Amino acid sequence: MITFPNAKINLGLNIVEKRPDGYHNLETIFYPIALQDILEVTPRKGDAAEKYTLTMYDAPFDGNIDDNLVIKAYNALAADYTLSPLDFFLYKKIPTGAGLGGGSADAAFALKMINDIAALSLGDEELEKYAARIGADCAFFVRNKPAFATGIGNILSPAEISLAGYTLVLVKPQIHISTKDAYAQVTPMQPPLSIKEIVKRPIAEWRTMLVNDFEKSVFAKYPELQAIKEKLYEIGAEYASMSGSGSAFFGIFKEAPEETIIQELFAGCFCRVIELQ
Repeated sequence: MITFPNAKINLGLNIVEKRPDGYHNLETIFYPIALQDILEVTPRKGDAAEKYTLTMYDAPFDGNIDDNLVIKAYNALAADYTLSPLDFFLYKKIPTGAGLGGGSADAAFALKMINDIAALSLGDEELEKYAARIGADCAFFVRNKPAFATGIGNILSPAEISLAGYTLVLVKPQIHISTKDAYAQVTPMQPPLSIKEIVKRPIAEWRTMLVNDFEKSVFAKYPELQAIKEKLYEIGAEYASMSGSGSAFFGIFKEAPEETIIQELFAGCFCRVIELQ
């Protein structure tokens, strides 16, 4: 069985308060985009000594296999159900450390595939509960539709927004941003206007209203990231922002800029032009 876990972008990201457990409550809108990994899951044939294997392509996993989110998905279900041995093959196309949710998507899609292969008959709500144990934004990818997220990113409600007809230019520089450090530099506060209200306005108005709270401290440390955002506006973006805690940036365009312009401006970066649905 093969599936295609997709990335997401954050439309706005407000860090509203620090919780007693050390985590932070936030509000954001998760929006799915057509940048995809490839995940294949096959039942083990023959030797069943190992419960699972994971083979990765394009982004080798150097740590303990049990720390990979796909394997965490298997183990989360295996704790409650008897699962047959499975082999996982993951082809990474979504950049890691980008704020695009690639690892979370892989885990959520793995949950859905295991659910089908093992005939567990779990509904979306039950799968979301398992996903939430794996990662804060993992539950979003179960339904994989635009969602307004609160809590630590795990409390979801439908977001009435469509960007169909617009084009996304995605730029991921070769800079890794520590999520822990990014949170440490943010002063939580309640925004004057909810993201849900801002996105009802024309996209051209988002530029001065829809913010990502991580950008201020990240730009102070990496001025070149601010330059990427400014370049996206210079070539005609209606709105541009960092996704999550970075380091990927996106611009939303009515008409996509020329590919040669994108490659010249963002040389050395991972770049994709994606039609939004």
